[in-house]
Amino acid sequence: MVAFVSPAVPLTPKRRKTSLRLDGPAPRQAPDEGDTSMHRSRILAALAAAATAATLTLAAPATVAHAESNGGVRVMPLGDSITDGFNVPGGYRINLWQRLASGGYTVDFVGSGFNGPASLGDHDHEGHSGWRIDQIDANIVGWLQTYTPRTVLLHIGTNDMNQNYDVANAPNRLSALIDKIRATAPAVELFVAQITPETDATLEARVRAYNAAVPGIVAQKGPRTHLVDMHSALTTADLADGVHPNAGGYDKMAARWFSALQSVPGSLSALTVPPVGTPVSIVNPQSGRCMDVSGVSQTPGAQVHIWDCHGGVNQVWTRTAAGELRIYNGTRCLDINGNGTADGTKVQIWDCNGTTAQRFTFNADGSIAGAGSGKCVDVTSSGTANGTKIQLYTCNGTGAQRWSVR
Repeated sequence: MVAFVSPAVPLTPKRRKTSLRLDGPAPRQAPDEGDTSMHRSRILAALAAAATAATLTLAAPATVAHAESNGGVRVMPLGDSITDGFNVPGGYRINLWQRLASGGYTVDFVGSGFNGPASLGDHDHEGHSGWRIDQIDANIVGWLQTYTPRTVLLHIGTNDMNQNYDVANAPNRLSALIDKIRATAPAVELFVAQITPETDATLEARVRAYNAAVPGIVAQKGPRTHLVDMHSALTTADLADGVHPNAGGYDKMAARWFSALQSVPGSLSALTVPPVGTPVSIVNPQSGRCMDVSGVSQTPGAQVHIWDCHGGVNQVWTRTAAGELRIYNGTRCLDINGNGTADGTKVQIWDCNGTTAQRFTFNADGSIAGAGSGKCVDVTSSGTANGTKIQLYTCNGTGAQRWSVR
């Protein structure tokens, strides 16, 4: 692994978000927000809703933050205000980032959220203050398609407990959320936490009942879904307000996440060989763009090129045991035009036919070689722009011939 060096210049958040905290006893303004009239009106509206026992549902952010990226393995911290970092902006992500950097891991946190201090080398995340499981579920497909994480760290359920929101069915909602993540991103390494403790005895009883169901749920979700016992990592002495961790508590969370990630080495490294039978996006790390069929065309002979990753049907490939890369529900295959062997031969899609023009060797270094030619699938002239064509070319070990899986 290549060690990551944190930026020497403090990073300035690109936007400020309005988020009402419902994790604690009563909604109030988060400490990093401004004091505009819009913010005040939203807070007053939330207080009025609470007074009348109405249900407040927070909408997804209208715009996506401009992401920071170091080209590393994409990790999505996912959850509520504990992921966002209430009381300590950045929360567990600060010390998790520092542990990863010290361990020589190059990691790119991803998500539409953005906050934390300069000591947090990457401020992106998907933590939403006040959100329950169902609200994460309503948005997860879009987030996964937009940010294409390799690994997801899920800590969710605290607001279901604290809002007394159909608590008995919270485990079922968690199970459905995991299923949706698995269906949308089958290759992702998903870490599911038993949620942190609470000081209030009634709330803690709900937390314990919910947590007791989590191991059985995780055990049913396949080898890429992993249990993380976050509840035992903290005590009530690690809570700032009875719900949210203090700085020491967030550090304990970071240590528990880091240990879990280290126990699954693939979660912190790029997956270079597509798993057989698993739909994935295939990205060229040099450009950060995905292998894409031009114009979403299904016509045999359509050009394959690189394009911004979006998880659409023209970017979802499935490797077969025969070495094919199938697309469009298996109706088309990645194909070397005319089964050619010359440098510059077009890479396209075609009806699957089982010939060597459609069989490939997937190497551990990230290269993909045609079975008929031994030459590599290559981004023309090492281009990085959208629409740069993919071709066949003599294998040379450059970034134009490196591919990884999302």
